[in-house]
Amino acid sequence: MNVYLDNASTSFPKPKTVSDSIYNYLTNIGGNPGRSNHSNALESNRYLFLARETIANFFNFNKIENVIFTNNITSSLNTLVNGILKPGDHVITSSMEHNSVIRPLYNLKETIGIDLEIVSAKSNGIIDIDSISKAIKNNTKLVIITHASNITGSIQPIQKIGELCKKHNIFFILDSAQSAGVLEVDFKEFNLNALAFTGHKSLLGPQGIGGFIIDDKLNEICNPYILGGTGSLSHSLLQPDFLPDKFESGTLNIPGIIGLYEGIKFIEKEGLNTIYEHNAYLRSYLINEISNMNNFTIHGDLNPSNGTSCVSITNSKLDVSELSFILDSDYGISNRSGLHCAPLAHKTIGTYPNGTVRLSLGYFNTLEEIKYTVDSLNKI
Repeated sequence: MNVYLDNASTSFPKPKTVSDSIYNYLTNIGGNPGRSNHSNALESNRYLFLARETIANFFNFNKIENVIFTNNITSSLNTLVNGILKPGDHVITSSMEHNSVIRPLYNLKETIGIDLEIVSAKSNGIIDIDSISKAIKNNTKLVIITHASNITGSIQPIQKIGELCKKHNIFFILDSAQSAGVLEVDFKEFNLNALAFTGHKSLLGPQGIGGFIIDDKLNEICNPYILGGTGSLSHSLLQPDFLPDKFESGTLNIPGIIGLYEGIKFIEKEGLNTIYEHNAYLRSYLINEISNMNNFTIHGDLNPSNGTSCVSITNSKLDVSELSFILDSDYGISNRSGLHCAPLAHKTIGTYPNGTVRLSLGYFNTLEEIKYTVDSLNKI
């Protein structure tokens, strides 16, 4: 049996409607939106509009032009932090962040002198809201936090953090890489100023597509990170200042956008709560079974209801790379080992420098597959 448990890296398989729609575009449409007026280009433009509209509705935002497409969430986060922050600005983030947040911020600390404060989460990977409150200064400009850990699946108290930011008039950016498509992500309810998303994880789209939603308040001070052709105001040597063109230079990944659109439509058809309950049941089963095994340790919050789809484990007798290799080569179980591009998070949960083996579930995994995984772990 082959079992795919690397969904936190990228989801697999994808819904058939995703691959079918991409194939249809590549074989029957192929036009470039916003650049030409022939029928194929107009059909591409129609899909682009539908995708923006669907994404805005999915995240409860009411202005479709504020939905910006990028090639991945890392590009989205880089665009936002580099476009917003100036020398001396105070920024708060957490020790549970992915390098897609930490590295751009640390680079700005080293190059232009932002005041970066990394708040330590608890050993279970959960951020204490009081620690963020205590970190706020008079010059705090931005709080940027991940919704859920890519190592433990631990869900952060995003609504409370959003309320705190609103109270102190601080911009709030959410990294939804591990939550969008599994948990409800509500732009308005969370009091967000920007939401960064990726298409290829739980939103079930292909690799190479991501984006962000930005509200008008943050847009006013956010400069574009990449400049170039937009198909609009081509006579001007200056970048357009209206959305979405302000942040969308160059040819968009229309096959990826169409695939993402179909992925979200699939999620809406199945029901977000149905997907969450499915993943939570399998995660709970896996956690309960591994908890009773000798030589294995589960890291992070063991409460099955407070997590997305990740279960991170170590074995007292095997290095994580050995364990990962055995699971893949001997039992056909796809997984990921190491630091998962989040070294500070591993320091927080006590698994640095070796890291963990991460088993990450998806909507297409079955109970039979998880039972097989448990049996395989018992044999190691």
